[in-house]
Amino acid sequence: MRRKDREITEYSKMLDILSECDCCRLGLIDENGAYIVPLNFGFEMVGDKLYLYFHGASVGKKIDLIKKQKKASFEMDRKYQLYEGETPCTYSFFYQSVMGNGTIQLLDDYDEKVSALSILMSHYSDKGQLQFQKEYVEMVSVIKLEVINWSCKEH
Repeated sequence: MRRKDREITEYSKMLDILSECDCCRLGLIDENGAYIVPLNFGFEMVGDKLYLYFHGASVGKKIDLIKKQKKASFEMDRKYQLYEGETPCTYSFFYQSVMGNGTIQLLDDYDEKVSALSILMSHYSDKGQLQFQKEYVEMVSVIKLEVINWSCKEH
């Protein structure tokens, strides 16, 4: 990270920022280079390991790429605010961001999918225990990203 003065290393603050993000951009590689797709997400900590979960249609470019590769990158950000300087070169932008990478897989096990979907829903809803309809769980793709490296930055 070039701007070490903006790096956040306090783990609890990193998790707080991650939990306040609404969208995670998942980065995969195709024959033309980077393929980046914005997704809703959920996350959990298991011991000191961070896992991100996504869901979507069972067919399409994202699914095809995940089936071909085991690695993915991600980025999320929040708290945007323009700082208006006195001159164009003194303008700046305030933000918080999270970036990282890890190993990616599609979940096949029904119970794992339900657990991941529950984690994802809890990121956006406080309705507690949710019941998922079996036919929807079976037809949706659920993606798990085991985070290997991640960092957080704030300005």
